[in-house]
Amino acid sequence: MEKLKDKVIIITGAADGLGLATALEAVKNGAVLSLIDLNEASLIQAKELILKKYPESKLLTISGDVGDLATSVRYTEETMKAFGRIDGLYNNAGIIGGTTPIDEFDPEAFNKTVNINLNGVFYGLKSVIPIMKKQQYGRIVNAASVGGLRGVLNSAAYVATKHAVVGLTKTSAAEVASSGVTVNAIAPGAIKTSMMRGFFEQTNPENPQQAENEFAKNNPTKRLGLPEEVAKLVVFLLSEDCSYVNGQVIAIDGGQSNTYLM
Repeated sequence: MEKLKDKVIIITGAADGLGLATALEAVKNGAVLSLIDLNEASLIQAKELILKKYPESKLLTISGDVGDLATSVRYTEETMKAFGRIDGLYNNAGIIGGTTPIDEFDPEAFNKTVNINLNGVFYGLKSVIPIMKKQQYGRIVNAASVGGLRGVLNSAAYVATKHAVVGLTKTSAAEVASSGVTVNAIAPGAIKTSMMRGFFEQTNPENPQQAENEFAKNNPTKRLGLPEEVAKLVVFLLSEDCSYVNGQVIAIDGGQSNTYLM
């Protein structure tokens, strides 16, 4: 059964990692996609990959910075012009934003992280919710993190923004629930993506693989998660199946956030 058959889904940060994995899973489930990413070249490659695997896919690609309100206005308008409705939004775009102690954290890097990880989510919500309320239907999934559920050493900007995304999710979910719109968040742990590779490289520049192994060792599953595993959860939350799941933040981390191990 195609969970997203003919549903029009916007995915930000769609050129790589969890965004691309979700795009592939959504297309497999029948979705029509509007893919957003700052990196236009990578976005073109992602589109080619999807079309190679699913030649009948309906795709729109839009390059832009989610930290700019004009981008969300533009991707909303262009998606409506192309497809006539918006059924789902996956607010996925985000960055690590630095791995240094808070007293050494660069203010410019902090503000950039806030702009992408938090403002980008807010702008997405602000742009699509009026359309979904008018439709009396919509599914929104925000990318939080286990870093939005607890503290993570040397990641002040990332953790602050992901905690804020949790708050945005719960508040907006309550505001739009009577309009047939649901808003939920996922809280991934360490997933095998290019962003996590960058984190491990910042954590241990001389041996990033050792940093990854340390993360995996402390997980109950003794491994990192896979983008495809996260994508399946996102597709469920974007589907009609989750009509009574609202305002939730769902950890997908192998159970690590339930233990004392960090």
